[in-house]
Amino acid sequence: MKRTFSTFAGSAALLLALFLVASAPASAQLLPRTGFEKKEGKQGGKDGADAPSGSAFVLARVKYSGGGDWYNDQSAEVNLLDFVNQRTGIKVRSTFEYVELSSDKVFNYPVLFLTGHGNINFTDGEAKRLRAYLDNGGFLYIDDDYGLDTAVRREMRKVFPDQEFQELPFSHGIYNSFYKFPNGLPKIHEHDGRPPQGFGLFTQDRRLAVFYTYETNPSDGWADPAAHDDPPEKRESALQIGANIVVWALTH
Repeated sequence: MKRTFSTFAGSAALLLALFLVASAPASAQLLPRTGFEKKEGKQGGKDGADAPSGSAFVLARVKYSGGGDWYNDQSAEVNLLDFVNQRTGIKVRSTFEYVELSSDKVFNYPVLFLTGHGNINFTDGEAKRLRAYLDNGGFLYIDDDYGLDTAVRREMRKVFPDQEFQELPFSHGIYNSFYKFPNGLPKIHEHDGRPPQGFGLFTQDRRLAVFYTYETNPSDGWADPAAHDDPPEKRESALQIGANIVVWALTH
């Protein structure tokens, strides 16, 4: 049975409101896509699948196989969600939740987040389900926490065998959806001394469905301050670009 994300969009009036607020100044309040059914999560890395439904936004972590530490820095999403709520007015539930691509529960979440170090492996079934999720309105954010690049590119070819990652120009809307980043991604962590890059994969209608950040690692900057000793200005930049990603994903 084909699954769709029609409930993400809501009415035509809501879509118009989303379009208008997407270009509003940073002092404005933004509305998330509402009306989708999802599951209340719990603290401590629980799968939120068996809890009652609600309408608050949660950024769900992808649990993958292959040996990479998909679970690292569980404070990252919690802190980003708090920041998004405080700065944009989007209603959130600030918890760490995860979901496996082998489960149809991915369709409960409008935005998924994948990170870690090392290796990733998608089964054919997981790749097909992820493609269906993305083709029907879902969004995936991938952040290379270091050493993930080879696996990301290999596994995402299973999902999009018809295209390669394309580097996004600094003029792309994701870099100014709420905060302005005229020079593209901020540099949060030094990995190999290379400039930060943002890459995308697109659906047939040219909607950005996957955003991949490389040589910057914003999600480390979302984590608790003691986790990586990032200075306040780095954490602020990391949280701001994270807010941009959320706003873009929920309004496009």
